[in-house]
Amino acid sequence: MPEAIVVLCTVPADFDAERLARELVERSLAACVQIGPGVTSVYRWQGALEKSAEKILLIKSRTGLFGALEAAIKARHPYQVPEIIALPVSDGHAPYLEWLAASTAG
Repeated sequence: MPEAIVVLCTVPADFDAERLARELVERSLAACVQIGPGVTSVYRWQGALEKSAEKILLIKSRTGLFGALEAAIKARHPYQVPEIIALPVSDGHAPYLEWLAASTAG
C-alpha cells in the first residue's frame, strides 16, 4: 500500500480554503482536506515578529503525490513562502488507509 501522509498548510483567515480543498480532492491529489477553524500564528518574518489570523488545512494524501500537491498549493497560495509540511503516517485504521489510497489513485 502507498505511504500515507498528512500535509499541514496554513492560509490567511480570509482565503478561500474550501476552493483549494475542492481542487485538491477533485484532482485526486488528496483524499480529504479538513479546514480547521481560525488559528493565530506567531512567527518571525524578515526580521520582524508577526502575528496572523489563519486557517489550518489537514490534507490526507500519499508520498508519491507530494510534488504535484505542493505545486497545486503554491499555484493558489497568497504567501511568498507558504507552510507546506508533509508528515508520514506511521500506522492507521487499515480500511481508512485503503480508502485514502483508492481516493488518490486518480
